[in-house]
Amino acid sequence: MTSEDVINEFRAANALREGHFVLSSGLHSPMFLQKNLVFMNADRCERLCKALAEKITAQVGQVDVAISPAVGGIIPGYETARHLKVPSMYVEREGGEFKLRRGFHVEPGQKVVMVEDIVTTGLSSRECIAAIKAAGGDVVAAACIVDRSGGKADVGVPLIALASLEVPAYPADNLPPELAAIPVQDPGSRRLAKA
Repeated sequence: MTSEDVINEFRAANALREGHFVLSSGLHSPMFLQKNLVFMNADRCERLCKALAEKITAQVGQVDVAISPAVGGIIPGYETARHLKVPSMYVEREGGEFKLRRGFHVEPGQKVVMVEDIVTTGLSSRECIAAIKAAGGDVVAAACIVDRSGGKADVGVPLIALASLEVPAYPADNLPPELAAIPVQDPGSRRLAKA
């Protein structure tokens, strides 16, 4: 599956949005990928995650477990794990930090792939990877459906992206005039708990 095939899946789901958006990272962007419109269709989600699982296996071989950050990574993490034929777990925030909860645990040295939905700056991925390592897992790679940094995000381990885009993202105090002139939308989930 090519990057264009992946983006076409987003287009077909009306999930490729244009305007002025605040991303989960806090950066502002003229494009937002509304991944939930993609993941709500089981067939579409299966196609993407099966292709991601195949790419993971081709690049790092067999893994023991897939772990994702909650909330956005749970669905693609589960579906990718299903195609990898490994257990799927996720980390949640507790006291502001990602942790394995709900009885989830990794055995020391288990080979883990961290599966994310969309990577922009890599912050959630790095936090998730730190939690997995703290729990004893050996994170052999991170994987995502879309890397919107165009390969620039550093997550601390090899990043396997099904699609790579370079979408501009700006700090709130450095917006281009054409973006600043558009009303802002905040569709991300990171700030929901703060509301």
